[in-house]
Amino acid sequence: MSKKPLGKDKFGVQKVMRLKDYFGDAMGQFSLNAISTMVGQLTYFYTDKVGMAAGAIATMLIICKIFDAFTDLIMGRIVDRTKPGKERYRPWLLRAGIPAGVMMVLMFTVPDVGDVGRLIYAMVTNILITAVLYTAMAIPYTSLLTVRTNSQEERATMGTFRSATGYIAGTIFAIGLIPITNALGGTQSAWIKFGFIMGILVILAALISYLTSRETATESGTAVDITEQETEEVLPFKEVIGKLFKNKYWVIVLFVNLMSCILYGLQSASGTYYCKWIFGNDNLVGVLGTIGMIPTILGFVLVGPMVKKMGVVKTLMTSFAIGIIAEIAILFGRENFVLYAIGGSFTTFATIPMMCLTGTMTAMSIDYNEYKYGVRMIATSQSASSFGGKVGSGIGTSLIGWILGAVGYNASLTVAPAATKMAIYGFSIIIPLVFFIIMFVLVSRFDIEKKLPAMKEEIAKRKAAN
Repeated sequence: MSKKPLGKDKFGVQKVMRLKDYFGDAMGQFSLNAISTMVGQLTYFYTDKVGMAAGAIATMLIICKIFDAFTDLIMGRIVDRTKPGKERYRPWLLRAGIPAGVMMVLMFTVPDVGDVGRLIYAMVTNILITAVLYTAMAIPYTSLLTVRTNSQEERATMGTFRSATGYIAGTIFAIGLIPITNALGGTQSAWIKFGFIMGILVILAALISYLTSRETATESGTAVDITEQETEEVLPFKEVIGKLFKNKYWVIVLFVNLMSCILYGLQSASGTYYCKWIFGNDNLVGVLGTIGMIPTILGFVLVGPMVKKMGVVKTLMTSFAIGIIAEIAILFGRENFVLYAIGGSFTTFATIPMMCLTGTMTAMSIDYNEYKYGVRMIATSQSASSFGGKVGSGIGTSLIGWILGAVGYNASLTVAPAATKMAIYGFSIIIPLVFFIIMFVLVSRFDIEKKLPAMKEEIAKRKAAN
């Protein structure tokens, strides 16, 4: 039975993705989020299961984070310098995915070799799984979105499937980790067993993503000779970075992604302080988390229809406008829990589209690279954006500590001083409000979406002339 032909998107671009392609592609994000979720639980594992000092662990993790950010740029160059005639992106799903699955076990197998020896082992395994293997898989994987389809609608749908799959996987693993390891005995051995299970899942998901991915904008099953694909000149790194910063669309993506990642970091940690010091009960965080699942699910469900109806830019402007209105409402009713919970649901919803569409916007900026410079610089463009995202998430989690430290925060008090309350209002409401406004303005200048079809035609004419 022949397949039903796929149509074209609203801009007249041929679609190439079917439902199984979206699911298969999203399995790559499943692997990545499984890794990041387990890494996120390492502080608790090191301190409570292995008995390592919290201060030493914190310092070690900061060092690993520095390595992690800069290896993105290195990996981007490695991928972009792939020899002509070879697949650039897809092979890394297995090259990095299989050893990452093995490393999921090794990072919990901390030997009893003294405090210094255990700290060295923890640092080495952290750097290997995050700065090396995770990055070696993530940069090529994000780049696949650009080459897999030329349709902005399909790219947006791919981003939504990826974000939803990764979010669901991360949430399930984060919730199930402690109960499952406790059921297995609650010891280091239990964590090793759980890591073994997770490692198998990481490898299987990476394999599925590898088998269903393509590096050309064709349907799955279509025979394509990779040696017939176009190659481009590999430019010096300094020249690449210079060109990227002259691409206003890439710069917009960089800064919007940076601010959105800071927002994610603030949202993940600010609620506990707000509930404890403003509402007087930190247990309310669980209530907020439960309520927050509703806008999160709605966000993932509605992003696709919103993009199809309004396009990427208007979808983001609408979501940021919702965030602005919600933060203003919370500001005026900042000591009302019901208003805070409802307003927080809207701000959560406002961040979901950007989570889904970062890859789509980056892909458009890469298309502009080809139009303006004649080279796409795909992996380096993705790695530089990823670098900004990692810096943003680091700033987001650290910003709260810096602000509280500036006002002399004292956790032993029973009532929060005025300065502490102002600090909490600052990182919970004011900073997110300012960021939503700035992101709204920046995205409003992202006027490439409707220009892309004409740009593609011009690029095709240039290639034909050459």
